[in-house]
Amino acid sequence: MSRTARLVRWSLVLLASVGLATLAGCPPSSPSSPAAPGGPASGPAPPQVTAPSVSGTPSGEMAGAESPAAEATAGEAGASACAPLKKSELLVELSLDTCNTPDAMCLLPDGNVLLSMPNFNDLSQPSALMKITPDNQAEEFLKLPVNDDTGKPLGPLGICVAPSGDLFLADYQMEGDRKSRVMRIVMEEGHPKEIVPVIVGFHVSNAVVCRGEYLYVSETQIDPKAKPATSGVFRFKLEELEDAILELATPETDDPHLIATFETFDEELPLGADGLSFDGDGNLYVGNFSDGTVHKLTFDAEGKVASNEIFAKSECMKSADGLFFDPETKKIFVADSKANAVQMVSLDGSVQTLARNGDTDGLDGGMDQPCEVLLRGREVIVSNMDWPVPGCINSEYSKPCTLSVIKL
Repeated sequence: MSRTARLVRWSLVLLASVGLATLAGCPPSSPSSPAAPGGPASGPAPPQVTAPSVSGTPSGEMAGAESPAAEATAGEAGASACAPLKKSELLVELSLDTCNTPDAMCLLPDGNVLLSMPNFNDLSQPSALMKITPDNQAEEFLKLPVNDDTGKPLGPLGICVAPSGDLFLADYQMEGDRKSRVMRIVMEEGHPKEIVPVIVGFHVSNAVVCRGEYLYVSETQIDPKAKPATSGVFRFKLEELEDAILELATPETDDPHLIATFETFDEELPLGADGLSFDGDGNLYVGNFSDGTVHKLTFDAEGKVASNEIFAKSECMKSADGLFFDPETKKIFVADSKANAVQMVSLDGSVQTLARNGDTDGLDGGMDQPCEVLLRGREVIVSNMDWPVPGCINSEYSKPCTLSVIKL
């Protein structure tokens, strides 16, 4: 398929819910009711995002005009921050027989990496979960069934390990209305036993992450008609997901599990909340994909969202897809799909480019539209989605798909 045809298809997918096509999963809008974390509606409504303060100026104070010398210094600092520190290398060349679109990853306790394979570039190829062994061999872990509601292949995106050892997997469905779901993969002695839905009613269920007694899920769009686009993060008590399928409220903004919303101002590709990662203090970081910002949620003693702010924004960072927090360096790695880069965000909100390259097919080790990052030891593994969308350096899909690695 040509790049133009692919972008047309993507645009139709994005605009489906506004009458130009059909897409089960692309929305934004502002929550209109209170959303207490993991329980009945109570407390304040989900905090709306606040604009970042001018660099070096406390929020709420007016920043004075910078002198030419100050502007030059800021420009030099920005250029330095955008200069890549490392170069990625080829880790795995994925088989054409099973893989045409890799996405999310998670690290299993035994050291294996699971890789979701939605295969969006060629939907005639079944979706699957792959396993990357510690010696970097790619093996099939699980062939995925079709979505029993839409009759279409499962669209596996985010994946994570639950405290029980089971897996949670986001299933993004492009057709229908709010047909995306979260699935549980029941594990037995390290092997998948069955896969069942646990939450239904998402537009674009995307990242999933467990912390404590909760599962967090990013909803990349809530209402496609909203301008700016709105997305959100939902939180569910794990015990809620044990015995029954949980259906989200209509509209989603009325659902008590919605704990935060985010605005996205990119009208060409209105995709919002994406990657999720916690730091060591329990703060949650959320990638706002198309705006290229990272948001920070803090929580009070009762577990309610205390603040929701834009935490990191930089000229270096063009998008914010998958996130991963490194407890050793206290850096957040960000997959920057649009820029073919991986960014590092420090806990002061500053951004430094870890690695970046131009358009490539990935066989030279370069990143080919990186969508996910995962830390394994002192290596950053990068999943290259290679599914071109507007604004990306990646210009066309090229076989085979690859995983890259950045050695720290």
